[in-house]
Amino acid sequence: MAVILFQAIHLLLLAYFTIAYTTLSDDGLKAVPGPGDDFNIKTGKLLAPILQPRVPGTPGSIAVQNHFIDFFKTNLPKWNIELQNSTSKTPVSGDKEVPFVNLIITRDPPWTTPGFSGRLNLVAHYDSKLTPHGFIGATDSAAPCAMLMHAARSVDAALTAKWEKMHADGMDLEFEDQQGIQILFLDGEEAFKSWTDTDSIYGARSLAAEMESTAYAAHSTFHNALSSISLFVLLDLLGAKNPTVPSYFKTTHWAYSKMAKLERRLRSMSLFESASKSGASKRDDKPFLPESDKEKTGDRWLGGMIGDDHEPFMERGVDILHIIPSPFPRVWHNREDDGEHLDLPTVADWSKLVTAFVAEWMELEGFMKAGEEAAKLGREVEPRGNQQDTGKSEL
Repeated sequence: MAVILFQAIHLLLLAYFTIAYTTLSDDGLKAVPGPGDDFNIKTGKLLAPILQPRVPGTPGSIAVQNHFIDFFKTNLPKWNIELQNSTSKTPVSGDKEVPFVNLIITRDPPWTTPGFSGRLNLVAHYDSKLTPHGFIGATDSAAPCAMLMHAARSVDAALTAKWEKMHADGMDLEFEDQQGIQILFLDGEEAFKSWTDTDSIYGARSLAAEMESTAYAAHSTFHNALSSISLFVLLDLLGAKNPTVPSYFKTTHWAYSKMAKLERRLRSMSLFESASKSGASKRDDKPFLPESDKEKTGDRWLGGMIGDDHEPFMERGVDILHIIPSPFPRVWHNREDDGEHLDLPTVADWSKLVTAFVAEWMELEGFMKAGEEAAKLGREVEPRGNQQDTGKSEL
């Protein structure tokens, strides 16, 4: 019965977002800010602090956790921060339990209570591999984490403006808008020795199980936190030049197509930094998301062939939009996956595209100017504070 209810809710959510999806205007797209100097690999306030080894349970991991917490507390105080803790033995820890800490950062409409708000989930893992020694993991996944921080900051003021206007207009808030945003920074994605069902995605496995087992009140719209996820958007291995991201799942191809359309519009409006300029290679104009017409071509849907943090959520019926390139970046799981090997125009473009997708999903048309101005102010605020064993299984 619970499974049937869960599926029914997701069908209703899919129908709602497919039909009631409000497209951002050109002015709305122009108002989507880029990250600017905040993605400088040495001094950038968002990205630079993540570019360090951050193996679970180590000082580097704790430092990055504190970076996330300080950023949201200082710049985005209306977002709720929770930590979900677990421990597990690993193939290299013997009898020692290794700690894993997931960060769950949420902003819901101010009139909602838990169980009544569906949530767009934006997800990346923040841990790095144990080997090779000193591995940074800039694409895997320091840069995706910074992209999510940028997206949250860029839409925060727009969310406030939208919700305040709805309240001022006397709208029936109980029925008008029950959609929030949840950012998951997941720990323990990487294998400690080699990728298996038990040596990988430690944090994701723990969190999915806990979200499923923690029930909301009986009268709630959603019966648990897992069922409130309207879409699970997982970013991974982003930041290398000229990526190709397929559409992996037929069930969420409509959402992939929405993001692909936003990419085409951003390129056509010359708002992408990585797009070729006069005299540059046309290869730089190759779309990140080339499969928006995939349902017409008969190409295979490759979802399930890449192991990643989405798996324990997908197994429980959550809809997944997996934004991971295939083929993987050349630097995957070797020491060159560092800040110096990021293509910063590509990183900036992904940040802008993800932010535009969030703004459109949250129906922020007409409110992004407020977000643009707040993002400029936010950038002025100083926050406190060579081995290729199997990891993710590449196509």
